[in-house]
This record gives sequence, C-alpha cells and structure tokens, in this order.
Amino acid sequence: MTRARIDGQRVRPVSAGRTSVYRLPVDRPDSPREAEARERAQRRLRRQRDTLRPLGLVVIAAVAIGAINGHPAPAGHGEGLGVACALVVFAAALVVAVRGNFIDRGRTVQSVVIAATGAAGVALVALQPHGATELAGGAAVWMAVARLPLPFGLALASATTVGIALAESLAGGSASVVLAAALLCALLALVAYFIKQARSSQDMTELLYAQLEDAREEQLHAAAISERSRIASELHDVLAHALSGAAIQLQGARKLAEHEQASAQIRAAIERASELVRDGLANARQAVDALRGNELPGLGQLDVLVASFKNDTNTDVTLTVDGSARPLPAEASLALYRGAQEALTNIARYAPGATTTVLLRYGSEHTSLTIEDRIATPQANGASLADVGGGNGLTGMRERLERAGGRMQAGPTDTGWRVELEVPS
Repeated sequence: MTRARIDGQRVRPVSAGRTSVYRLPVDRPDSPREAEARERAQRRLRRQRDTLRPLGLVVIAAVAIGAINGHPAPAGHGEGLGVACALVVFAAALVVAVRGNFIDRGRTVQSVVIAATGAAGVALVALQPHGATELAGGAAVWMAVARLPLPFGLALASATTVGIALAESLAGGSASVVLAAALLCALLALVAYFIKQARSSQDMTELLYAQLEDAREEQLHAAAISERSRIASELHDVLAHALSGAAIQLQGARKLAEHEQASAQIRAAIERASELVRDGLANARQAVDALRGNELPGLGQLDVLVASFKNDTNTDVTLTVDGSARPLPAEASLALYRGAQEALTNIARYAPGATTTVLLRYGSEHTSLTIEDRIATPQANGASLADVGGGNGLTGMRERLERAGGRMQAGPTDTGWRVELEVPS
C-alpha cells in the first residue's frame, strides 16, 4: 500500500520494509504548480465538509430528540442532570466541529473537541442505553478517523467504540445490542477512512504531477543551458578568434597604408573596416555572455559607464537623473545602456573634447535617455556632423530599442549632436 503526506513540503518516496511511504525532506519553498495543487486540495476538503455539514446538524437534532424523549429525560437533578450535561457538551462540541474554520485550528484543539464529543457520546449511552444515543459516539468515531492523523485517530476511535460497548454492556444490553453498537462505530470508521484515503490519493497525485512538470521544466532548462553553452563555446572559438585576427590584420594594413602614403579614401576604408570588425567582436563577446547566462549590463551600471568614459577620454561629461529610479525589464534596460555606450563611443570618435550631458529621465509611462554633445567652436559647415552615426552603430541601436518596444531619435543640433532613446516603463 502507498501512503502520502502532503501537508508541508515536497513529497518523496522512501523505502520502509515492503511499504513505500512518502516522507517530507527539509523545508523548501513550493513552486507555483505545487502551491496551486495544495490550494486545490484545500478547496476539495472544504467542499467535502460543506457537503457533510448538514449531516452533522441532523445528527445533533436526532441525538437531542432521542435524549429528550428517552429515559431518564434531561432534568435538573439526578441522572437527568447527567443526561442534560452530556447532551450540552455533545451538541456544543459537534457545532464547533462542523464549523468551516475547524480544519484551520491546530491538531490539539481538534483532538480535544473530538475527544469531548466521544466522551459525551459514551456518557449518553451509559445514562440512556436505549434510543439514538449511539449516534453521538459514532459521530466522534467518524471525526477522529477523518480529521486526525491516522494512528492517533484510530486510537481515539477505538477508545470511543470500546467505551460505548462497555456502557451498553453495563447498562444491561444484550450481546447483540453491544455488537450492533460496535459494528456501527466500525462501519463509520471504515467509511471515513476510505473517504480520507481517496481524497489524500487525489491530492498526492496532483502534487506529484506538479512536481513532475517542474522536473520536466528543469530538465529542459538544463538541456537549453547546455546547448547554449556549446553554441557559446563554438561562437567564441570560431567567430571571436576570426574577428580578432581580422582586427590585427586591419591594424597592420592601416599602418602599411600610412607608411605607403596611400590615398585618404583607402585609409578611410581601412579605418571603417577596423571599426566594423571591432564592433563585431564586441557584439560577439556580448552574444557569448548572453548565451552563457552571464548578467548583462543595464541602467544600474550607467554611472560606471559615464565615469569610465570621462576618465578614458578626459571629456567633460555629466550624468543627471530626473525622477525616481525604478527597475526596468532586462531588455529595455540593456537597450538604453547599449545606446548610451554607442553614443559616447561616437562622441569620442567624431567630437573629442566636446562637452557632453547624459540625462536619464523616469517618466510616468516612459523612461528616456538623452546624450548630447556641444562643441565649443562648431564648424561652419555642419555636414561632417550630419554624417556622424550614419553607419551600422545607430542602426543596430534603433533595432535593439524597437525590439524592446522603444524608439530612438538622433540628429545634429546647432552646437553638436543629440541622441534620444525611449522605452516604455
């Protein structure tokens, strides 16, 4: 036979002789699926109790009517006082037991209430051996098996059954009457046990199914990580190494072109090819980091980026944050960071020494980042500035922002160049 405990943490099977018993390991947080399975189990239990609650009220009514019409009847003295007290205790305990919040109370409270119900039932049988008083003890037997841990519940149910049988016997009941009372209690205990086991089996099945789904997801995730690591290794070994070699060759070609006094167009083409290779190498390294699951930069590192740019280029750059900082989606935060990185790189290439401002603004619906440079003595012909960023850098920046649901604007100003990035937040 297979038994399960699910009131706590993950269920796992262990061997205990010939029987497979499900035990609980150390504390661990439930996954969303496990939490949902436990919630469904609680709802099932409450629905079952709601269905049986009217039956409990019927038992109270039947026992009360039988006690009132029995002999001795409830009274204020003698045996009648005992009947009255036992009836009150039984009715009060059963009313508490059938309330909706009874299952939320601790095991001690539940045990005391059920034991009080059984004791009152035994007292009623002893004082009124003829009538419906056996139902009082039967109700206690049912609740002991249905609500309490099985060993303790069976012990309490057995004690109640023995008490009822002894009360019937001492009151002069025949062997058939004693046997009938004991069989009634045994039948109620058996029905309660099967109902409890059916519910527990369903609860355990759903919980194990939830854990199986979690394990499948973890397995798929592990397989994905393994495959991504393999691809990252291949990308690093092949593409990154090839681009590094190309960058070295282009560096040599640039020096050779300068030595041979090649035309400006040839040197510009070599320089542009070097920039593209360097950008490709940086993007390849970023792709490798992303595939390996490394933490990607975001707005949290923007101040470090600006400080590094200031130190490396000796540029007058300031960072201003407007509004209350808040976390953004990873893709949007990365898009803004990469946009700032590209914009600052372009300033270092095409406008060295320009005064630069970086403004990060947290709006109610959007987060924007503006990078603007100002040249102290702007050229009379702004054509050269108009050509800044016309290559793949700004195109890649725009595509990255669009994937994050944002937009970009870039263009010349009267004194320099401005890049405006915006993402929803």
